[in-house]
Amino acid sequence: MEGGSERITHMSDPRADAALLRAVSEGDRVALRLLYERHAPWLFLRLSRRCGDRTIVEEVMQDTFVAVWRRPDGYAGRGEVAAWIWGIGIRRLIDRLRKVSVSERLRARARQPFAEGSPSAEEQVLLGIEYGDVARALDRLSPELRAVLQATVLDGLSTKEAARLLGIPQGTVKTRLMRARAQLRAGLA
Repeated sequence: MEGGSERITHMSDPRADAALLRAVSEGDRVALRLLYERHAPWLFLRLSRRCGDRTIVEEVMQDTFVAVWRRPDGYAGRGEVAAWIWGIGIRRLIDRLRKVSVSERLRARARQPFAEGSPSAEEQVLLGIEYGDVARALDRLSPELRAVLQATVLDGLSTKEAARLLGIPQGTVKTRLMRARAQLRAGLA
């Protein structure tokens, strides 16, 4: 195995992910494969809960790990690597869903034997966020409040995970989330 990745394979703590990511930044493909093997199963599951189109989820998975390969330095060293990977994956999914029309997604789902006949609740919410009253209300939020709302509500992170991802204390996440929800309520009323 290249670059010491074999030793890292058997570690089970988050520091192992950081070590693998450092190896990826040095061009170690084995380290990327190990990161993929560790994180792909849960990432696929979480993305699938937000999008019922398996093809889109698979493309987003590929895009996510290509992004990890190309920009491992995007991880700032704060928080867990898993939260960073999730952030990449969910942003890629949202971008992909914005590009695909509802009718295209419904046609794709109809071709898939396991797919249900209508968009998932998450897909409907994401479309509502991009278009309509919710989008306008979100645009009026400050970037700090919008980032916390995106991390916790749209990305599905816990306040602890969001704090790690955003590099702020968990209490600040909770306070900003409370303020963001109040401002959204007022904006939608």
